[in-house]
Amino acid sequence: MKIHVLEGYIQHIYLVEHETDLLLLDGCCRADVELVCNYILQLQKPLSALKLIVVTHMHPDHAGGAHKLKKLTGAKIATANAPSQWYRGIDGVMMHLSDMALALWVAGRKRKAKRNLWYPRQLSPDFFLADGDSLPYFNEWQAIHTPGHTDRDLSLYHLPSKRIYVADLTVKVKGQFVAPFPVFYPRLYRQSLAKVKALKPHSVILAHQGEVLAEEIDFNALIAHAPKQPMTHWRSVKKKTKKALGLGS
Repeated sequence: MKIHVLEGYIQHIYLVEHETDLLLLDGCCRADVELVCNYILQLQKPLSALKLIVVTHMHPDHAGGAHKLKKLTGAKIATANAPSQWYRGIDGVMMHLSDMALALWVAGRKRKAKRNLWYPRQLSPDFFLADGDSLPYFNEWQAIHTPGHTDRDLSLYHLPSKRIYVADLTVKVKGQFVAPFPVFYPRLYRQSLAKVKALKPHSVILAHQGEVLAEEIDFNALIAHAPKQPMTHWRSVKKKTKKALGLGS
């Protein structure tokens, strides 16, 4: 097993090579689709070697390229067996748009040119993964439910090497590991941190900071300082909008 790390539009891309087959640990951005396809060809493999794309949650840098990559490669899509769609209803439409705007803001901070990040707000997966399920085609990998950032976050645990990809479970800011933004479900988020800590992984693979030894992350401090109330840009936008319209807090 070899993990190829690509520098994506605003996040790292992890393409796992298992003999002749490839596994993509997250659906990346729409802007990353050509990069992923070209890299597969550089490995002297056909695009059809990509067998599975895992979508850990529905944000633009984790789900944005999934459907296009499926169309180009024939890969299947797997995600958590969370109820309904994340971007549902009128609120979902607005949140989808605001999340793409936030992704473009992050790209600007990274001095990246603006790209088209549009992607379907509804995911059509081939597999729904329960907590503890083995990944289809790649049974060395286990799906671990780690919600909090959203209601359907997945981490992916490679059992033989004890390496775990946690997507956005934590981010590194000014040298410190902290909670991501947003955190929709604070109680679930703290439980997810405790769950990953209890696994005692050898290393932790982060969507935005690469791979670090697990001992570098103080999970106790993360849990202690995790938000106690939802911490979301969308919550703030709705509150300010209601206030401006005289609809209360």
